Amino acid sequence: MLTPRQRILAFLTLCLALLAPFPAQAAAGRVADTPAAARNPVVFVHGYNADPGVWGSLREDLRADGYADSQLFSFGYDTHQSVNEVLSGRLAAYVDQVRQQTGAARVDVVGHSFGSLVSRWYVKYGGGAATVDHWVSLAGPNHGTSTAWACALWDQACRDMTPGSYVVKNLAAGDETPGAVKYATFWSECDEVVNPDSSVPLSGALNTPVGCLEHNDLLGDEATSAGVRAFLRS
Repeated sequence: MLTPRQRILAFLTLCLALLAPFPAQAAAGRVADTPAAARNPVVFVHGYNADPGVWGSLREDLRADGYADSQLFSFGYDTHQSVNEVLSGRLAAYVDQVRQQTGAARVDVVGHSFGSLVSRWYVKYGGGAATVDHWVSLAGPNHGTSTAWACALWDQACRDMTPGSYVVKNLAAGDETPGAVKYATFWSECDEVVNPDSSVPLSGALNTPVGCLEHNDLLGDEATSAGVRAFLRS
């Protein structure tokens, strides 16, 4: 039979055993919260003839990963204008606004299709190498696409996307992935817009094939989304 002192000690031991998991869970919660708090804001740059609405699926996945709406930004722009003369400068101004609003030193940029050229020019020639941490291209015509000849006669953006254009040649000149920016591309072997498919990968980038997907399907593909999210965590 336990003495009163032994019963008190047993009771205290039980209490400590029951309470022990809670500090551990709290600590685990703090660890889980730290990466989310430390994440860069994400700036999405849509493609030709598109708008910020194309990012709905990836935005939802990032929110499920712990991003707040206040960390996700979609750059909207007129896709029929010049990459180097107009659009990259407007993206630079938008990124500056995002950094001022969030207090972040750097942002992550995710571009689709034509948005890859706009954001690459900003990184390489517009000061973005100092303000962009991760850069992602989904199905970007990084070395040009022959399909752009169909509208190049009347559309400046299409001319910028043609193989051998001023924009394409200058982006490929020297280091394709300059600075301390982390670069990634995701490309499909069945892309009906980017021709050839090999136009997407960049020297010095993490280049990921996504299988046989159509051009716009990369925007909602689960495996592609998982790859983008993993890269942004790197």
